[in-house]
Amino acid sequence: MSIHNIFFAVPGDINTLTGGYAYDRRLLAELRRLTLPIQYHGLAGSFPYANDTALADTDSWLSSLPDHSTVLVDGLAYAAMDALATKHGKRLHFCALCHHPLSLETGLKPEIRDKLQQSEKRALAAAAEVIVTSARTKQILTEQFAVPKSRITVALPGTDRHDYARCKGEPLQLLCVATLTPRKAHHILIQALSQVQHLPWQAVFIGGDNFDPDWAAQLRQQVQDLGLAERITFAGAKSNLHADYLYADIFVLPSLFEGYGMVFAEALSYGLPIIAARAGAVPDVVPASAGLLVEPGSVESLSVALQSLLSNGDLRRSLQLGAQAAALKLPAWEQTALTVHKALLRASTW
Repeated sequence: MSIHNIFFAVPGDINTLTGGYAYDRRLLAELRRLTLPIQYHGLAGSFPYANDTALADTDSWLSSLPDHSTVLVDGLAYAAMDALATKHGKRLHFCALCHHPLSLETGLKPEIRDKLQQSEKRALAAAAEVIVTSARTKQILTEQFAVPKSRITVALPGTDRHDYARCKGEPLQLLCVATLTPRKAHHILIQALSQVQHLPWQAVFIGGDNFDPDWAAQLRQQVQDLGLAERITFAGAKSNLHADYLYADIFVLPSLFEGYGMVFAEALSYGLPIIAARAGAVPDVVPASAGLLVEPGSVESLSVALQSLLSNGDLRRSLQLGAQAAALKLPAWEQTALTVHKALLRASTW
């Protein structure tokens, strides 16, 4: 069985340097490699807070699609398309791609959080299939958004194989890869690093600051105030991090929530020992043999983990070997695409 009319709608610039967009880019390429005739469509970049014009444009595009088309929509837009999904759901086969529920983003005002949760719940009810990037997100959608398990497909992000990092830096090099937003908890990491200044280390923070410029400015000021400007470098967003992973000795990111956490899998693929928070799907990605998981939001527990790994070479080596072993078990992107392809086939017959 094949699908003749299939579309993939993504809000904003698909080349944006975040994990969600990286998933979308690679998924699109891999689906096309499977010779799936998928057509890409860019939606307004204002989603999920789309104005009337953006919603009207989306409505017009959906109205132009042939009956029974299968439409895969990134959750950044789909969560706010509840009215459109309900309107067009009888004629089109919607497949929602949920990286993580938008209402779980850190720092949202209660009224915005509630609005997003209700909107996403209604939109998901109109979807023929829902694709998520982790079993943890599937559980959340089942328990909090009333999505039947039978309509949810887990398509773990793929990971490419790499040479392993040597992990012999002097001083040790800490790598953190994440956009500068509150959910990624750089402020917790900076505070914890201030408590291990007596140990030799350097840290590089790679990630864009355009998503929340005020927050990014606060982080830079925090580094200055704590006297860490000579030890923490803000490197901005990068499209190619191969050299950064190879040069690193430890990967650290204390996110307060992750729907999956592609950078953790990426760090494992380079054999890097990891320090992270026990939040969202992170424990499913980072095994105890490869990393130290701490209490989310706790400066003290993160500081203790940093102290342990920075000062204990045997522990670093053990976790490094654990990361290398875990890397061999990570799924490939081809498997991700095959899983999504099956979900799209099911959606087309809904």
